[in-house]
Amino acid sequence: MTEVPWLLLMIAVPAVAAAVVAALPPAREALARQLTLAVSLLVLLLAVGATVAFDPGGARFQLTSSVDWIPEFGVSFALGVDGIALAMLLLTGLLVPVVVGASWRDTAPPARSMRAFWAWLLLLEATLVGVFAATDVFLFYVFFEAMLVPMYFLIGTFGGPGRRDAAVTFFLYSLLGGLVMLAAVIGLYVVSSSQLGAGTFAFDALRQLDIDPGVQKLLFAGFFLAFAIKSPLVPFHSWLPAAGAEAPIAGSVLLVAVLDKVGTYGFLRYCLPLFPDASRDLAPWVLVLAVAGVLYAALLAVGQGDLKRLVSYTSIAHFGFIALGVFAFTTEAATGAVVYMVNHGIATGLLFLVVGMVVARTGSRRIADARGLAATAPVLAGVFLVAGLASLALPGTGSFVGEFLVLIGAFPERPVFTIVATAGIVLAALYVLLLVQRTLHGPPPDDAPRPDDAPPVDDVPPVDGAAPVRGGGATAVAVRARARVRDLTRLESAVVAPLVALVVVLGVYPQPLIDLVTPAVEATLADVGGAR
Repeated sequence: MTEVPWLLLMIAVPAVAAAVVAALPPAREALARQLTLAVSLLVLLLAVGATVAFDPGGARFQLTSSVDWIPEFGVSFALGVDGIALAMLLLTGLLVPVVVGASWRDTAPPARSMRAFWAWLLLLEATLVGVFAATDVFLFYVFFEAMLVPMYFLIGTFGGPGRRDAAVTFFLYSLLGGLVMLAAVIGLYVVSSSQLGAGTFAFDALRQLDIDPGVQKLLFAGFFLAFAIKSPLVPFHSWLPAAGAEAPIAGSVLLVAVLDKVGTYGFLRYCLPLFPDASRDLAPWVLVLAVAGVLYAALLAVGQGDLKRLVSYTSIAHFGFIALGVFAFTTEAATGAVVYMVNHGIATGLLFLVVGMVVARTGSRRIADARGLAATAPVLAGVFLVAGLASLALPGTGSFVGEFLVLIGAFPERPVFTIVATAGIVLAALYVLLLVQRTLHGPPPDDAPRPDDAPPVDDVPPVDGAAPVRGGGATAVAVRARARVRDLTRLESAVVAPLVALVVVLGVYPQPLIDLVTPAVEATLADVGGAR
């Protein structure tokens, strides 16, 4: 029986659909939205089908396919997944239909079309799948750079008041890292040509190379810089708070929950297997950055007054824990890092969605403007609380499993770094509990402007889940007052319900996820000579 090309379909279907949606006439906005949802659900079903067809105890890379692309340079359109990549594909397939639902009633800025929004969203999904499924290093690089384009337009066209600066900063940081990685990719090709007689970009062939330790360090640095910017690790993080704050909620969710995971995924997929000696030699320096990020970002999160910026800083702290798990070189820690990647995507995705709903009701990203939410919107407040507790890795939530595995796995090999990183747990409890206290409790803001002196709110960006608030005076105040007391709608409840369920299910019973990723983690650590 002919095997289903699961991975190729997961790339081709949203890519083709993006072109179709973009080509629809302006009068077919509703059709564009419906088609986007249908395609995103189809990609989720394909991801589930790929998971069913995958055997965790089988070959390292499965569901493989390869077609010569540029044979003169050994480039192939080669796809395949191990358990780590498959977990990331499931996360991507889950979150895209969720953000489509969250953006269902959004309206485009003046002179813009929501058809473009849906098209960029589908193209982003296609490129993300390509990044995780590529087994040719050059193909990975192409998808790595290509995914910047749809995210740039999502932020720059449909984001908040500072969208243009945020989009340019995001693009320039990522492009710089990508160009440095391109030099390292070319270096790998040259080394493979000298050792194998013919250059290649095939991952399995490259990891068999015997690269000089000094050259390894240079090539490692090229890949590491690109991934450290993408993650992001401190001090390469400064683009994320602005991008996360100014992006539309759909963009913020996919940016922090999936796109940034490409960096930590790259550490595991490329840095460790291709450059094992350099990974071990430079691991202490990486761990310094990781632990510094845990503490520095957590402290900045404590002092934030902007909801979306706060969530962005919490993610930087979480990525520090993930990097600690990767570069501890133990099975428990690295498995915990992958589990943390998945659960962080779910928990932070949920938190960003809820923040977007709060912003839609208050017309402001200021934490102070959301005060008293529990009294006026108890269901929304409850989901906010669940998302916050999942973000701080409360026992019983999925994030706790990943964080716990990282800490118990890293401590035997890296006790000092692990002990210092645990201070981040205390800071996480502090910034989450302060966030909950400042938003859910207390009286609603009583300093809202009166109709006579109400300023215009044209600067309030369109937010997901509600039409943009335009104009000033009494109408603006009335709209904002009504929005503040509205609880979750049926659509919003349907959007957040799957993520709330997964936060609990993966916190209570994470074994299927652990079983999926552990063989791939063990194979990766075998390449680098890690502890078993």
